[in-house]
Amino acid sequence: MSQTAPVRRPEGRLRAEGSRAVKPRNAATLIIVRRDRKTPQVLMGKRNSGHDFMPDLWVFPGGRIDRSDFRAPFATDLTPDVAARFEAHVPKARGRALALAAVRETFEEAGLLLAKKAPVRPLAGPWREFAAHGAAPDLEALDIVARAITPPMLAKRFDTWFLMADAERLVSLDREPDCGELEEIAWVDFDDAIALPLPAVTRTMIGEAVSRMADPSRPRPFMRFGSARTKFSHL
Repeated sequence: MSQTAPVRRPEGRLRAEGSRAVKPRNAATLIIVRRDRKTPQVLMGKRNSGHDFMPDLWVFPGGRIDRSDFRAPFATDLTPDVAARFEAHVPKARGRALALAAVRETFEEAGLLLAKKAPVRPLAGPWREFAAHGAAPDLEALDIVARAITPPMLAKRFDTWFLMADAERLVSLDREPDCGELEEIAWVDFDDAIALPLPAVTRTMIGEAVSRMADPSRPRPFMRFGSARTKFSHL
């Protein structure tokens, strides 16, 4: 059953008054959890102050889907459960492309490869770096945490799937040199992450990630942020 809650103040540029609401872009974000410390840590990155969407805030790496994500190679595929959850809401090809987008954006923004060493054909565009590293995405490592659609008053809107993976599935914990669009990245205890300057949805997803680690069977929320209320349902 759907529920509603008040909408928080939006973190982004508002659309021009009188203009139509823009269609949300398909996007995916990756929550990477590190478990080799005393307490679990999450990867966070700081956005540049020049961005008109969530400037100066700490976020998970991620971004919108690219056309190349529909044909990118992968070393392992989505688990049957994750694939089925995608297919309940989007076509099969788009679900896998969303997962690939999360992996690609994590490399582009944070310089980290969620991948396995594998022979891959030379690729053009944003996937060429994976081929250069002799690696292909490890989609089997991914789980779905939640989905959220940003409110219609924003000039940029995203329909974002929040995915999660263990840091042990990264090729390396070291950031690739000369790589990463985020100003800085850090492994942060979950309690400390909450204290960072965060978008409201990121704060919510930190709590969801903690709850999912404690109870992997918990329902996955689907949040549609509206002009006055937020609608909650489940994936």
